[in-house]
Order: sequence, then C-alpha cells, then structure tokens
Amino acid sequence: MFINDFNPVAFNILSLEIRWYSLSYIFGIFFGWFYCKQKLISNDTYKQLFDDYITYLILGIIIGGRIGYIVIYNFDYYFHNPFEIPMIWKGGMSFHGAVVGIIIATYLFSNKRKVSSLYFLDLVALSAPIGIFFGRLSNFINSELYGRETDVFWSVKFILVDNLNRHPSQLYEALFEGLILFILLNFVFSRVDKKQGYISGLFLIFYSIFRFIIEFSREPDSQIGLLIYNLSIGQLISVIVLIIGIFLWQSKKNV
Repeated sequence: MFINDFNPVAFNILSLEIRWYSLSYIFGIFFGWFYCKQKLISNDTYKQLFDDYITYLILGIIIGGRIGYIVIYNFDYYFHNPFEIPMIWKGGMSFHGAVVGIIIATYLFSNKRKVSSLYFLDLVALSAPIGIFFGRLSNFINSELYGRETDVFWSVKFILVDNLNRHPSQLYEALFEGLILFILLNFVFSRVDKKQGYISGLFLIFYSIFRFIIEFSREPDSQIGLLIYNLSIGQLISVIVLIIGIFLWQSKKNV
C-alpha cells in the first residue's frame, strides 16, 4: 500500500502557483507537437501548417474539455457558480468534451486552409496518448479521479481524500490509455497503409475499450453516481464513442 500525500502545486513563482495539472497540459502539447513534427510529418508545407494548427488544437482541447465537464458532469454546480467556469487550473476537464472540441477546431482549421481534416485528426490520435499519460499522472498527484476501495497490495491511500485503500485508477489509465495506446497506434501506423481516418477510428475504439474496463475500478463521480446497469457516465459515453470509432474504422479500413 502506497500513501499518496503529493502536493498539487509543483512550485511557486512569487505568488503564482504552478500546478502539476497545468504542467501536464503544457508537457503533453509540447511533446505531442514535437513528436508530430519530427517523426510523423515529412512534408515541409504540412509541418508549417501544423504549427498554425496547434493554436486551434489548444483552444479545442481547453474549451471543449471544459464545456464537456460542465455539461456532462457538474452542470448544476457551475450553473450556480458561473464565475468558476474559467478556473480550469482547479481541474474539471472532460476527455470526451475535449475530443468534440478537437474535431470542431480541426474542421474549422482544415476548412480555412483547404486541407484534409482527417489527416490532422490522425496526427492527433497518434500523439494524444502522450498528453493523456501526463494528464493521468497529474490526476494521481492531485488525488483526483481516484479508484474504488480495494485490498490489493498495490492499493493507494489518498490522504487528501480519506483513509481508505483505493485502486490507483489514474495510473491504470496512464498505462493503458497513454503508454499502451501510443505504442499500439504508432505500430499500426508504421505497418499499415490505410486511408486517412483509419488511425482516428482505431484511437476511438481502443481508448473506449480501455476506458470502459478501467472505469470499473474508478470511483464514480459523487454528484452523478452509477447509472443504467450500474455503469458510470464515462462508460456510457465510451460505448457511444466506441460505436462511432467502429463506424469510422470500417469505412476507412479498405484502401
């Protein structure tokens, strides 16, 4: 059993607190941008376009992730506390909301530049697990999105939460939705020549499967609890995203 007593604040600059949560976004976006530019994009024109695309991508992630969290997970709270909506440094982002934000931002960018949106979405799919990995590590450090009570020997006591031994579900997600998903998608990308959108479809499929399974070890959101068939809201959304991913993958798997 491990005792988690990490400080959510990484360091201070004068009176400004720099939190691990914010750093996870910075590192995730930077390393994702670097990986795409150095390893995935060979065309110089598209490398320049990708630099411009990053601004759209960041806005899509932040706006989509925040709106998704508010609407899906905590609408009543933010309805009564609207001044806290911009306070993203306190946490409260939805992965599925970020996906919608990324899709919209990519469509707007691609439509403006007259390029394929699926090309850029595939790049995001190949590099997004980097950001997911850092994000889940920051969730672990922050003692948020923690797991359900368990007696397994690798359990963690989040003392900022309670004295129960819990699953480190954040680390499960960092491993499967981050590291393993990154290796899997990039392996397929290096071995299979498919239509644009094929990798995006696989990303949605495997992320949804990993998320659905791991959610059985994750404590449900207290304001929502478990829903139909004792599934969490994250699992129900993952089923929908899985269906969308299968449809996209099927439509793109034949060259």
